[in-house]
Order: sequence, then C-alpha cells, then structure tokens
Amino acid sequence: MTEVDMKKSQGETVDRGMYLLFTLIMAGLGWIIAAANTGISYLALGMDVIPIITGLIGCLVFAILLRFLHCAWWLALVSFLPAVFVLVGSVQYAPEAALDSRGVRETVRITADSAADGGSNHRFTLIGRTGELKETLDYDGDHPEWKVGDRIDVISDPEGVVPLEAASAVDPGSQLGTLVMGVVGWTGITLLAGRRGFVRRRAGRRPAFEDFD
Repeated sequence: MTEVDMKKSQGETVDRGMYLLFTLIMAGLGWIIAAANTGISYLALGMDVIPIITGLIGCLVFAILLRFLHCAWWLALVSFLPAVFVLVGSVQYAPEAALDSRGVRETVRITADSAADGGSNHRFTLIGRTGELKETLDYDGDHPEWKVGDRIDVISDPEGVVPLEAASAVDPGSQLGTLVMGVVGWTGITLLAGRRGFVRRRAGRRPAFEDFD
C-alpha cells in the first residue's frame, strides 16, 4: 500500500460526530475560561495581577487546544487577538461593576498634581465636600485629561478595595461588551478550526509542530 493510500485509510477512521463534539466542547471552554476569570477578578478585587495571570494561562491553554483541534498553528495564533478582548474585559469588568453598584459618587476639585514638575505618574490630590480625600486620582501617562483646578466627578469604593476612579471612566457595560466580543471571536475561530481540522485529518494530514498550514 502506498503512503498516500495509507493516509487516506487513516483519514477514513476520523469520527465526524466525535470531532463535532470536541469542537463544541472547545467553544464552550472559551466561555468557561472567560466566565471563570471574571469570577476570579471578583474574588480578587484590588489585586488585578491575579486575574491577569490566570487569564493569560487560560488564553494560552485555549490556543494550544485550538492548535490541536485545527491540526495547524495559524488559527491558534489568530486566536490571540480575541484573547486580548477576553483578558481586558474579564479583568476590568469586576472592579468597574463593583464601583458602579456600591461606589460613592462625588464632585471634587483637583488641588495638586504630583507630576506637575515633570514625570508621567500623576497623582491628583482631591478636595471634596468634607475636605481632602484620602485617595488620589491616579493617571500614568504624559497627557492626562485633567489639571489642577478642574472639577470632576469621581466614584470611590466605601470598602476601600477598588481604587477611586473618575466617573467618566467607570463603564462596566463597555467592559462586558469587550468580554463578549472576545468570546464570540473565540467561538467563530473554534468552529472554523474544527471544520478545517476535520478535513485535514480526513486527508491524513496529522498534526506536527512544524506544520503551519
């Protein structure tokens, strides 16, 4: 039997139903990773590094399994684009939702900027109705949208777990939309990977580390 015939023979043993099941499991796994990391972000409010690490691990696991499903690397690499949306959305949604639900909104005036003499780490001192706030409004960058003398609305966490934020920056709905966009992207890529992977295996093209197409 020739090598081509052997590959065809091997390809005929691929079970379409089982491959479809594995594809659907992979699609569901993407939703589970996103939901689990969002839950971890809730449990670790104020410690963003934890959901960032677990989210990166989840995205890496998803990419590796997607590579196995597709029987090639390129779709696994493409999956890192929606993975960014999943990571950002799952990490940012929880603290913003917490501020939105239990936070105290207040109009304050900026009285000082720690980077007024140079630097990009701005720590704005705020004066509210009852005097100077214990927390500062932090901004890391060269061009903050606020300056000394401005009046802005801020939201602070009465429990002191989530850092104070400008009210205009608290938008949990937007973060949830980002998260859903990422998972939907994962789902679409997974369905495409399942279809292509099944065809590749039916043709006898087995996964290999150096196989990029």
